[in-house]
Amino acid sequence: MITGELKNKIDSLWEIFWTGGLTNPLDVIEQMTYLMFIHDLDETDNLRAKEAAMLGLPYESIFAKEVHAGERTVDGSMLKWSAFHDFPAAKMYSTVQEWVFPFIKNLHGDKESAYSKYMGDAIFKVPTPLMLDKIVTAMDGIYEQMAQLKTTDTRGDVYEYLLSKIATAGVNGQFRTPRHIIRMMVELMDPKADEIVCDPACGTSGFLVAVSDYLKERRKEEVFFNRQNKDHYMNCMFHGFDMDRTMLRIGAMNMMTHGVDNPFIEYRDSLSDQNPDRDKYSLILANPPFKGSLDADIVSTDLLKVCKTKKTELLFLTLFLRMLKVGGRCACIVPDGVLFGSSTAHKAIRSELIENNRLEAVISMPSGVFKPYAGVSTAILIFTKTGHGGTDKVWFYDMKADGYSLDDKRSPVKENDIPDIIQKFTLSVASRQLSQRASQELASHSGGGVAAESGDGEGDRTSQSFFVPKDEIVANDYDLSINKYKQTEYVAVEYPPTSEIMAKIDELESEIQTELAELKKMIGE
Repeated sequence: MITGELKNKIDSLWEIFWTGGLTNPLDVIEQMTYLMFIHDLDETDNLRAKEAAMLGLPYESIFAKEVHAGERTVDGSMLKWSAFHDFPAAKMYSTVQEWVFPFIKNLHGDKESAYSKYMGDAIFKVPTPLMLDKIVTAMDGIYEQMAQLKTTDTRGDVYEYLLSKIATAGVNGQFRTPRHIIRMMVELMDPKADEIVCDPACGTSGFLVAVSDYLKERRKEEVFFNRQNKDHYMNCMFHGFDMDRTMLRIGAMNMMTHGVDNPFIEYRDSLSDQNPDRDKYSLILANPPFKGSLDADIVSTDLLKVCKTKKTELLFLTLFLRMLKVGGRCACIVPDGVLFGSSTAHKAIRSELIENNRLEAVISMPSGVFKPYAGVSTAILIFTKTGHGGTDKVWFYDMKADGYSLDDKRSPVKENDIPDIIQKFTLSVASRQLSQRASQELASHSGGGVAAESGDGEGDRTSQSFFVPKDEIVANDYDLSINKYKQTEYVAVEYPPTSEIMAKIDELESEIQTELAELKKMIGE
């Protein structure tokens, strides 16, 4: 959480951009991202030089050689942040515009560097030398403040705070899923050190960052004190795709500021044939776009075979099943229409989830979760790809509060179902696993002819959470709306007889007339 002086410094930096003429929040964050890349490149180069010196190993700085632009040359060391930040405003501006940006964009010919990969089509938009001078000075102050705090997550928190301004400004707010909802979904999935995680509509990489943070908190020794696991975490674990290059840069930067050296963040239309991924990922977390319909000609034919539709929310569910390896799990946000839609495509994808895979949970969220930018009712689906069924019952939860008011202000409130959801889902998973093991053991002792009974039952259908057997869901056309199964508990209320109520009304009417007559006397009428 960013507070106090650091928050004020970031707000002041934001104000410099806005008063200087850059008013689109995405442009502001994009330009900040470029400059943070440049600053971090200098910092990383210095760190590696020190490490090499300590180990007695040779190291050549990426700034060591002369840089050429046509017939002009400049000493590479002049392109370091630590060098040009002391230049006069005009010289700093020309250096960054004419030398630093081209240098970063062409840093490595093989384009393997994370910096060059995401800076390849960068455009420098800061309009004046004075404005750049103010920005660089402000950023130096922010980095100094971050160094004083000496907490590992400060850099990530700073970037998260910048990203929150996208939504605060009311522009492209759809890119941000509320952070506490993301965190809840990650906790429900409990990612492990060997996961291969993907968000096929990653935006600012919020889900991937949350997985990264979760592993740091819950599995630090397992991930970071094991060379193989750490290498996997840094280079192979995280995958994200998006069709907006600005969001790719922001998302990649978000990952790197949270300590992931080489995330695989790539430009890709996930629903098209441009996406060949199949049976690859162990965990998918996503809030895919619900933009309605799209051109069927660009959609992968593999997806249309399972679910013939133009609706993106249905196609993404089909895609998740294709991209997951057997045993892979998914938690995704869907609009409520997916749960009860009556079209052939709606029923087909729900049938696919229930009959051919294992649908584990449906968590219905209140419509205010995405306010003030959208009032649509949504739900979280959690399922495992099996390829051969496995759904015996589905856990439903009716979330009524998420810790914030459900109006446009979204102010913190005491009511919060999220801890209860995490606790009960974790218990349901443990219960299911025990039941499966008992079934296997019993089957092995009896020659495979007997199945164990689950010990958790369906639960009280009038409560917020309960199980519904698969057979009942199938009988209802695979309807997954919680209201289809939840029972309303009616409490009998006794009212007095009608004659008594009418007598009371007459009595009140008489009193009103008496008091009205007295009031008229007082005013002389």
